Amino acid sequence: MRATVMYGAGDVRVEQLPDPAIELPTDAVVRVVRACVCGSDLHPYHSMPASEQGTPMGHEFVGVVEEVGSDVVKVKPGDLVIAPFAYFDGTCEFCREGLTTSCLHGGFFSTAQAEAVRVPQADGTLVVAPVGEDSALLPSLLTLSDVLITGYHAAVMGQVSAGSSVTVIGDGAVGLLAVLSAKRLGAEQIILMGRHRARTDLGREFGATDVVAERADEGIARVLELTGGRGTHAVLECVGHRPAYDQAVGTVRAGGVISRVGVPQYEEAPIGFGSLFGRNVRLAGGPGAQRAHIEELLPDVLEGRIEPGRVFDRTVALDDTPAGYTAMDERTALKVLVRP
Repeated sequence: MRATVMYGAGDVRVEQLPDPAIELPTDAVVRVVRACVCGSDLHPYHSMPASEQGTPMGHEFVGVVEEVGSDVVKVKPGDLVIAPFAYFDGTCEFCREGLTTSCLHGGFFSTAQAEAVRVPQADGTLVVAPVGEDSALLPSLLTLSDVLITGYHAAVMGQVSAGSSVTVIGDGAVGLLAVLSAKRLGAEQIILMGRHRARTDLGREFGATDVVAERADEGIARVLELTGGRGTHAVLECVGHRPAYDQAVGTVRAGGVISRVGVPQYEEAPIGFGSLFGRNVRLAGGPGAQRAHIEELLPDVLEGRIEPGRVFDRTVALDDTPAGYTAMDERTALKVLVRP
């Protein structure tokens, strides 16, 4: 099959790799119908050391089940399925508690920008969508693989509720869908921190009440101005770099929550008396691939109440995936959809 492989920073290729196959009775093989490039894929695109063997890429996909192992009973060949970016059995103690990304028998996908994927723990992982592979809803269903459930996870972990005030840091696809999620949960004021007009305009359509283009101290000052000097109940940090964390500390209200879903590219950051402790600020967040989020949001997508697929502003064939990386890195595309 054709698959995307990264050989180092800026070096993305599409090559022939062995076809995936059933290895365990709990596996399925899924033919990829839609995949995409994630903002988190740009971290290794900037920094991965060069290697001769390369690393397969991609963790977001929807597809059609082609084959299942002998123990798989919840999905069958021909089903169109959504795959969250992690796989999990759905039965271990963490899965039963709703924390499927900590499954004792789980892991994370890294081979989805391809023609097919082996899915471990297929019964626990895959969610059947009652549509065909030519459905106009496929882009929005694909967001349930990562960006929508991650944005929603940010809002849930930030305890966003009716009447909340929220700051969303980052105008990438996750940030925009965090705005949509905060709106869905009833937030009253949603401040989007971003400076790319086309993106922030979409953020306004998703529910942002204010846009702050300034960064660092100037951005913090602007958010405080918009909130009477108090900051917001929740700050959803959707970038993953230290300056975004610093903005979150500066814009969160006393007693509020900083919810991080941008994959952190740092290990040290202030959490002491002057930053979090003295103001009773809580720090939350983490990987968002919780199956419960997919099941909760899927009806809204199917019935057209939300249109998260609008974050895809470019489509490429699988062979053109390297160009998709370039477009996202150069910010000429918000999020690139890959069509094998």
